[in-house]
Amino acid sequence: MIEIDGHDVASTVEAYRITQTVDEGPEVTLYLTPGWEGMAFDGLAEVMAEPSDLRHVVIGFLNAVDSQKLDEAVLNRDDLDGRPGELTRGVLAQLREWAHRA
Repeated sequence: MIEIDGHDVASTVEAYRITQTVDEGPEVTLYLTPGWEGMAFDGLAEVMAEPSDLRHVVIGFLNAVDSQKLDEAVLNRDDLDGRPGELTRGVLAQLREWAHRA
């Protein structure tokens, strides 16, 4: 939720950046969706940060995995070693690599 002067503006915010220097306090910059106008704010603000529930991100990533492509990628890996659990290790390694590129 992003609220300015009692108005929810979350749907207009495309991105944000939080910066802080040694000499100055934290600064939050909101980047609005293109074409959106009508909001101006310059002053002090109360900012609260709470941990996000990332389960939906993980579930979305796993739902997007093509099982056939995963099979092919894992079986073509150079790090399979024949030890017990090699396929599971290969699947996890492949998913980690894909997640880093996502």
